[in-house]
Amino acid sequence: MKRVLLDKEQIFTGPLILVNKEHPLRKTIGRQELRVVGRGVKLQREAALQLKLLLEEQSEIISVSGFRSHKEQKNLYQQSLRDNGENFTRNYVALPRCSEHECGLAIDLGENKEPIDEICPSFPYTGPCQDFRNKAPWFGFVQRYEKGKEAATGIAHEPWHFRYVGFPHSLIMQEKALSLEEYLEFLRKEKRIVWSCGHKSIEIQYISAGTEGAAAEIPEGRPYQISGDNEGGIVVTLW
Repeated sequence: MKRVLLDKEQIFTGPLILVNKEHPLRKTIGRQELRVVGRGVKLQREAALQLKLLLEEQSEIISVSGFRSHKEQKNLYQQSLRDNGENFTRNYVALPRCSEHECGLAIDLGENKEPIDEICPSFPYTGPCQDFRNKAPWFGFVQRYEKGKEAATGIAHEPWHFRYVGFPHSLIMQEKALSLEEYLEFLRKEKRIVWSCGHKSIEIQYISAGTEGAAAEIPEGRPYQISGDNEGGIVVTLW
């Protein structure tokens, strides 16, 4: 067993960070961490790799919007206020630093049919779009803003917006019908869960980080992943 020290700064990074109006982004992603996924759209490296695998030989779906800088998100918000009004903007466009697009883990997808709405692209629950939606959790993606979850997420239903949270968290969220807010709350309450996938058993631990950070006990030679939640804890996934 080895002891892994978890720095407090790790709370603010990783695929499970919660970004919304109550939890603004605390750490800016570096440009060197981004990769192009199509039409000049960029995502964080790991998310980009998995999205490319999902969209391999897929021409009916197009990447509409991925990573946005703070300046780009601010301009988009102000432009939407001018063009669409306050009510629409409040429901569909996040405030600067409160948008998942600024962390490089969110992607808006649309049908590859002109014209393409840059804010609310068409992504129906049929055909290739639904096929993508069904496969997405196996590649670490979830539809972030589901219908009926508005009270938890604070965002209106968005069929086109997908978020990379990593595997197996994406499958667990789908299986339990949880939004990211609800899933992190579930982990905080349980502290430790064991999830089975085929013949594999995956352990997930939630560790609260104090002012000095935290520590995790990792079995020697066992692969693991670490992600903060952008609130006060760290999620350790033991494979």
